[in-house]
Amino acid sequence: MSCSKVFRPSVLALCCTFVCVNVGAQDSLDSLDGLSFDNIGFDDAFFETEPSNTPAWLEPFSFRLSQQIYAQVNSHGSELADGSLYKKTAKTENNRLSLLTRYQNPFAAGWLLQASGQAKIYWPGDYEYRANDRQVDTEFRLNELFVQRSSNDNSLKLGAQTVVWGENIGNSVLDVINTSEFRDLTIIDIEDARLNQWLLVWDHFDDNRQISSFINLYPEFNPPPVRGSPFFFEPAFNLTDYRRDKALFELGSQIRWSIAGSDLSLMGAYLYENQLHYSPPSNGVGDAETTANDYLLLGVSANRAIGKLLLNLDIAYSHDILVDALWSSSLSASGPKLITLGVNKLGATAGLEYAINNDQNIMVGVSAESLLNSSDKLESDQTLLADSNTGNALLRYSNSMRNGDAQLAVTIQSALDAASLLASVSLNYTLTDNLAIMSQIIATRAAPDSALAVLDEDVRMGMTLTWSF
Repeated sequence: MSCSKVFRPSVLALCCTFVCVNVGAQDSLDSLDGLSFDNIGFDDAFFETEPSNTPAWLEPFSFRLSQQIYAQVNSHGSELADGSLYKKTAKTENNRLSLLTRYQNPFAAGWLLQASGQAKIYWPGDYEYRANDRQVDTEFRLNELFVQRSSNDNSLKLGAQTVVWGENIGNSVLDVINTSEFRDLTIIDIEDARLNQWLLVWDHFDDNRQISSFINLYPEFNPPPVRGSPFFFEPAFNLTDYRRDKALFELGSQIRWSIAGSDLSLMGAYLYENQLHYSPPSNGVGDAETTANDYLLLGVSANRAIGKLLLNLDIAYSHDILVDALWSSSLSASGPKLITLGVNKLGATAGLEYAINNDQNIMVGVSAESLLNSSDKLESDQTLLADSNTGNALLRYSNSMRNGDAQLAVTIQSALDAASLLASVSLNYTLTDNLAIMSQIIATRAAPDSALAVLDEDVRMGMTLTWSF
């Protein structure tokens, strides 16, 4: 369903003005102008370092090799909405070796080339191994690749990258520009699940304001769950990729002002919903019909620092998103007919971050979204399938111990109606300068009518050994 012709020109005009953000660090940087080690008067020998044996062509590269093993350790049964019992046995879910390569090269004054890619091998026991007819599987993916040109007041970046507008970390209603992929329960944070897209991003800086705009000439969509993963469900119809019969694009702009102790941002964007909308095939068999829905986003975000406390607020208004409804009096021989409606949505995320001390930090965020005009769009014999009001809460606690060699992290995520809950505790320990080990426990609970009902009473334990070089 296309966006309103009344609203679209005004938002496109806002986007094309190319407006956005000051990160608030400029004041502190300005205070260091003119200060350098040359001014301090230390003897040059104080800074002598041993010559590197690394070849020059390898210096821009860094590597991280990781072996990960996770298992669902609680054999149990989960009750589903239809009253059936979904039985689960304890088994290994993740057994994989991955190599992450990063490349960062400031190859000329004002120029930067940055890239990262990942290669994975899925060993026996991994759900990707089982989905590949019990054969060792491999995967290669380019995560990031962009070139950046910077001057005193401007920065231009072209390539695969991310754009983040929300102030709240983890559950902001404004984190909708890049797509995401939650493959399994080892990825529980939006920061880790966010996928890069091919964007042109322009930033302009002045004394207390930053202007930022982006354009995406090839919007992507959230990939479906991987077969065999904890989030996989067997769809009623075959889910295919979107057939691009027309050119798609996205664009947006943000302007951000920095005031003493606070930042305020306004933004507008023309986007496509990250999640494709699927409908049953017209003849009842075959591939599902896919719809890429364009909509308009208007947003406001702000933060306020009070001593060790940082308060955050994000507000998002989405115009013309798609929702499904059942038409009970339809004359269809197969029963009630599924119809699609375009509605508006208002969402807000409020949160706080508190630095308990130099080593401990706590973050809390609450997010809620509401469909504004769904009742006006429904006839008396039509029922909305989605909830009109949804929300979630997020709590994070981190503690750096033993001079930074050990990091404890606790995460709790819950739906506001308590229909689902996830709790995670992880400990990362640095063994040497290059070797680290991370252990984690993840527990989930979900009501029978929740979308996560198959994860009820799951307990996952795992570890990851990482070698960086």
